[in-house]
Amino acid sequence: MHLFIKCSCFFFLLFSANAQSTIDQALDWYNSESVPYISVSELQNEKNQIILDTREWEEYEVSHIKNAVWVGYDDFKLADVITKYPDKNLNIVVYCSIGVRSENIGEELLESGYFNTKNLYGGIFEWSNQGYPVYTAKGEKTKKVHAFGKLWGKYLTKAEKVY
Repeated sequence: MHLFIKCSCFFFLLFSANAQSTIDQALDWYNSESVPYISVSELQNEKNQIILDTREWEEYEVSHIKNAVWVGYDDFKLADVITKYPDKNLNIVVYCSIGVRSENIGEELLESGYFNTKNLYGGIFEWSNQGYPVYTAKGEKTKKVHAFGKLWGKYLTKAEKVY
C-alpha cells in the first residue's frame, strides 16, 4: 500500500510539474508565499544583503550568483547559518532554481528570527533568463546553469543547461 501511495504521489508531482508552463505558474502552484519575494531587479539594486544558495553542491559548483554562500538543501544546517551570521537583523536573500526549495529554507530562517529574509522570485533561472551573470566555483563567469532536472529545466531559457 505504501509503495502505491508513493508511486501515486510521484506521478502526480511529475504530471503537475509538466503542466506548469511558466515560472509564475509553477510558483503559484508550489509556493505559499510564506517567505516574501524579492525580484531579480530588486536584488540587483540591493547592496547590503547576504545571498544564500539553497541548492545542492553540484548545482552551486556549476554556477551561482556572485558572492552567494552555499548552504544546501538536503544538508542545510540552521546552526551553521546562526554561527556564521549571528546578527538576525541582516538582510538575507535565499534562492534555488526557481524558488521552491529556497522557500522552505527561508521559512526555517524566519522561524528562527531572521525576519529580513526574502526569497528570490524565479531563483537562478530567472536571474539567468534576465541576462545577469553567474559564476563557477572558481569565480569565473559562465553561461552554464545546473537545470536541476529535465522537468524543471524548461524554465531556464537563456543559459546553457547542465544536468
